[in-house]
Amino acid sequence: MNKKIVLIDGHSILNRAFYGVPDLTNSEGLHTNAIYGFINILFKILDEEKPDYLTVAFDVNQPTFRHEMFTEYKGTRKSMPHELREQVPVIKEVLKTMGVCIMERPGFEADDVLGTLAKKCEEQGISVSLVSGDRDLLQLASDTIKIRMPKTKRGVTEIEDYNTKDVIEKYQVTPSQIIDLKGLMGDASDNIPGVPGIGEKTATKIITAYSTVENAIEHMDEIMPKKAKESFMANIDLALLSKKLATIKTDCELEFSLEEAELGDLFNQDVFIYFKKLEFKNLLNRFQDNIDHHNSMEDSFKIVESLDEAELVFQEIEKNNKFVGLQYIIEEDDILGLSIAASEGQVYYIGIVGFIHLDYLKSKVDNIISKNIMVATIDLKNQLPYLTADEDSKIFDLSVAAYLLNPSKDTYYYDDIARDYLSITVPSRNDFLGKDKLIKAKEEKSEAFHNFCCYHSYVAYCAYQPVSDELKNTDMLSLFLEIEMPLIYSLYDMEVRGIEVDKEALKEYGDKLGTRIVQLETEIYDIVGEKFNINSPKQLGVILFEKLKLPFGKKTKTGYSTSADILEKLRSEDPVVGMVLEYRQLTKLKSTYADGLANYIKEDKRIHGKFNQTVAATGRISSTEPNLQNIPIRMELGREIRKVFIPKEGYIFLDADYSQIELRVLAHMSGDERLIAAYKEEQDIHRITASQVFHTPLAEVTSAQRSNAKAVNFGIVYGISSFGLGQDLNITRKEAESYINKYFETYPRVKQFLDELVASGKENGYVTTFFCRRRPVPELSSSNFMQRSFGERIAMNSPIQGTAADIIKIAMIRVNRKLKNLKLKSRLILQIHDELLVETHKEEVEQVKNILKEEMYKAADLSVPLEVEVNEGTSWYNAK
Repeated sequence: MNKKIVLIDGHSILNRAFYGVPDLTNSEGLHTNAIYGFINILFKILDEEKPDYLTVAFDVNQPTFRHEMFTEYKGTRKSMPHELREQVPVIKEVLKTMGVCIMERPGFEADDVLGTLAKKCEEQGISVSLVSGDRDLLQLASDTIKIRMPKTKRGVTEIEDYNTKDVIEKYQVTPSQIIDLKGLMGDASDNIPGVPGIGEKTATKIITAYSTVENAIEHMDEIMPKKAKESFMANIDLALLSKKLATIKTDCELEFSLEEAELGDLFNQDVFIYFKKLEFKNLLNRFQDNIDHHNSMEDSFKIVESLDEAELVFQEIEKNNKFVGLQYIIEEDDILGLSIAASEGQVYYIGIVGFIHLDYLKSKVDNIISKNIMVATIDLKNQLPYLTADEDSKIFDLSVAAYLLNPSKDTYYYDDIARDYLSITVPSRNDFLGKDKLIKAKEEKSEAFHNFCCYHSYVAYCAYQPVSDELKNTDMLSLFLEIEMPLIYSLYDMEVRGIEVDKEALKEYGDKLGTRIVQLETEIYDIVGEKFNINSPKQLGVILFEKLKLPFGKKTKTGYSTSADILEKLRSEDPVVGMVLEYRQLTKLKSTYADGLANYIKEDKRIHGKFNQTVAATGRISSTEPNLQNIPIRMELGREIRKVFIPKEGYIFLDADYSQIELRVLAHMSGDERLIAAYKEEQDIHRITASQVFHTPLAEVTSAQRSNAKAVNFGIVYGISSFGLGQDLNITRKEAESYINKYFETYPRVKQFLDELVASGKENGYVTTFFCRRRPVPELSSSNFMQRSFGERIAMNSPIQGTAADIIKIAMIRVNRKLKNLKLKSRLILQIHDELLVETHKEEVEQVKNILKEEMYKAADLSVPLEVEVNEGTSWYNAK
């Protein structure tokens, strides 16, 4: 088996950690965020790679040949911030204490050291993983040299991997051609000038056509576009210099011994002392376990197989515990047992076996809850069928809490929580069981199954306090206790109740769609003069851009792009485009809803969908199995799907909808007096905005002006750019920019508020809603302009959309609670963004209307009134 070495670009990863981790200082005043982030990335790489050798290369703080060549053009590199500079010698000392090989060679940059080591190791048959944030190093990628680039996605550090094929796939050039690409486009982050006016797209086009900068110079007359050619001709020397600057040396004279790079014991006593000094409390467990040779956590896990043993466990808990970690082990509709932790050293799995029945376990767990013993668990909603619990029960859902603390992650499983809040790595479900179902694993992998079960309650028990403390520290404990925890019960109630579907009406709807789809196919074939697969982007692209010669054709490796935004731009060019767009919408409606919904209808004729509260980073609730929030209601045929959703006999639907809630939230949060006055006076906000933006008397505002003002109003909430607004309104970017500027002149406090949100996001790394919900915005610190722009839109929109989401959550909790407390027959069954749907008994219609209005109005105390529209109907369609 091949040996493996990990090579790390020290300054690059330290720099990335410095800007990616919030500022940390120890009690001596030393900044430590870069060190902390570096060590975490190092551990992640080592856990994944399990290498035989490790070397970290650092730049030496003196000029190299690249610096000297470059000074006549741009001077020297940007100076390092003091807070980062002071951490460089410390990380080197930490690595030396860990026994890690460090390479620093005067006259050579770390890139050149790494390039030389990578090639030397490759020649010796050693697999290489090279870790850096510098894309210059992609030129080293090969089948045995893997370039690993840490990258922040949605607030979580992930690592992009590049071998030869990955570089070609991502950049359309070979690894060796990366230097030619940089020669033309440059790289500001690495002080490579490039050719002025040639960006990545043009550079890629030139290099894919001519392979090298030198060959492109030989074919200068063929270069397109004209501006690029002229700039290239005027800057040939700069292009050649830039290529030289980008070229990494792979033949440096280095003294290097693999024995020195051999990976030893990273977790020694000296390292533990150093980490205590740096106050890396979250990392001490990892070292402490190794230093003191603690027994494995799993040694404290016990299997309870008899009723007598179970009785003793529960008696001890009821007698001595104020707090437990608890988890029902469930797969689909099967419950296999209970995992319960009374302390870190008392963790039990109690299976449903022999005389231990489900009813017995339920009664014991209910007894624990009734005695006000705090229960920490993970994914409470999934366990509610087996608990007698309500909003007042002392239960703490760690998955929801972890979501609040970092809403950008994809999962909040027990192993995620252990890693993030206990700083320990525990095996995941996949590590224990692979893809096996729990029932199968219980029989065939008994020990792994029991450990998997016990880790749930163990982690819940251990993580409860640090997670609770973190909620307090971030001012989100009230949000968690007063909104997110009660919400679990409302969502569960809606899932259990479901919504009735008229199967016959659903079939008729599908038939209607099918007829229109066939009609559209025929019309499209007639117009283009041939049959083709309309669902194939490749075939459609050929028809539109080669046969019909329509504009905006963007050819990629797989053919022309026929994305929705491209087709929308083409809509006015040819009638066939509108037909294709309609065809796509209708085929999606048919497959997803007309045909798809039938699979979700249960024996009670109802669909019991899932409502998820730990998915959307803004705080919005999402809907799955099926997704009822994504019905394309802007087209009539899309809206008609709501006709198949009907109330049960003796009931009608009441649909309550917040009117313009996000704009009202904007008015309140910005404090703009004119916007607040417009809402207080119950004016048509879009008409009044049109009047003020277009300097037109209110009575003379046209429907087109009102429509444009509406687009601006809602666009502002989403941080829309002049480019985006121009596309939406089919006007020039300049006109769109004028609209936005006039809007901000009309509502100046809105502009100030949005700017403050962006500034706050940059300073803190997150923005907050009215109810203190945090949304991390790591994109704001990105060196990439597009990423930063995206971050600015998130910073502007999230506090508004998140506040609106919080308000609707409060409303649904209050409505659901009121209907239950009054013991009404009517019940809340759906929440779709700003809309609540209540299946209302015919004798309770007026009472429920009043409840909806009262509870939704009172959900938040804003400086503008919340407006609620309530409609009734015999189907969801009629009630909307």
